[in-house]
Amino acid sequence: MVLMVKALFTNRTDLTATADAADLDTRASDAAMARQVICLGAGAEMQCGVGHFTQGLSDQLERLEPGLRVDVSFTRSGGTLGEFWRALRNARSVTCNFPIVSWKRVILRPLIAMALARLRGRRVVVLQHEWDSLHLARRLIYIPALLLASRIIVFSPLVKKQIAADPVIGWLASRCVLAPLPPNIAAPSSVADSPLRQRLIAAKREGRLIVGHFGSIYPGKQPEAVLAVAAALKRRGVDPLLVYIGSFIRGTDRVEELFHERAAVLGLQMERDVIVSGFVASDAELFGLFEQVDAFCYSLSEGLTARRASIIAVAQSGRPIVVTAPQDAHEFDHHPRFRELIARGAIVLVPRDGGDDAYADAIIAAAKSTGDAQKFDFDGWWRDTAKAVYAEL
Repeated sequence: MVLMVKALFTNRTDLTATADAADLDTRASDAAMARQVICLGAGAEMQCGVGHFTQGLSDQLERLEPGLRVDVSFTRSGGTLGEFWRALRNARSVTCNFPIVSWKRVILRPLIAMALARLRGRRVVVLQHEWDSLHLARRLIYIPALLLASRIIVFSPLVKKQIAADPVIGWLASRCVLAPLPPNIAAPSSVADSPLRQRLIAAKREGRLIVGHFGSIYPGKQPEAVLAVAAALKRRGVDPLLVYIGSFIRGTDRVEELFHERAAVLGLQMERDVIVSGFVASDAELFGLFEQVDAFCYSLSEGLTARRASIIAVAQSGRPIVVTAPQDAHEFDHHPRFRELIARGAIVLVPRDGGDDAYADAIIAAAKSTGDAQKFDFDGWWRDTAKAVYAEL
């Protein structure tokens, strides 16, 4: 079936050619009327990182050109294809981000909406945040979206390479362009206290080294790898407290069960040596936790990439970030602001062949620093992203 779909979209005498021709004709005849951009999302249900990005991008596009964006939300309780069809009347293009966690049970609606947009001659821009790190079942679901896309925006050269290497959709890599990724949350003007923050403060008074890891916990981030770094610190006589600021993503990978098993094997006690915060209700509470961390640590098999929104978010705290060096020396060529973070030492790169002790060395050294005192230009990061996306609409 996948091969049939691929054939349908590769045959230029079939649907793709028809949609492309319709795209040109419609945009020519409706140029004065069709000026808006439909931003597909899930409204208030978008609590994942990509969901936050979706809303942020919609807001930034509106700043660039007031009256440009139209938000259409698909949720289990609301959002119809009829509403979308009516919105298409005045739209020149549609944007859609993947993966959005809250779309798991309504994924058909955004896919059908994208097909309707192409059939009506509108441009469809898909922002694909990851590929190989997604579960196979999710990649299969997103293939139709990529087939329907006029343009695919990715945030890392690695993701483009992964799409190019895919045996089914590799030919779509020619539709991919790079854009710089911004932080999906903003540092608040003041932080909020919480019971966990008080625990971290008390641990620091006792002389413990607070090692942080922010973001959803799933296999693609190799969360268990940082457990091994904490164990290496303990072997040196350091008393680390490893705090995962985030929650486990439920799935078929047994990630939480394997995480607990790995901690036990390494001699780490949950709640005493390792804490998982679970969902944090507000950005003020989140940054209240960030400021108590001595150093953040990420051990990534793929290395640091420009799509790591969690690392960009943490960089706003000014606390040092220890992370695996990228695979590709050109990973950040399209993202000058990310390059600047590395250049000034806010992000400390560990060689790809470095073991647990190399991360431990980097954490101890980074924790002694005063941190990154340079002001983070949140609006500037988002402006760069919005302009890059706007150019494809």
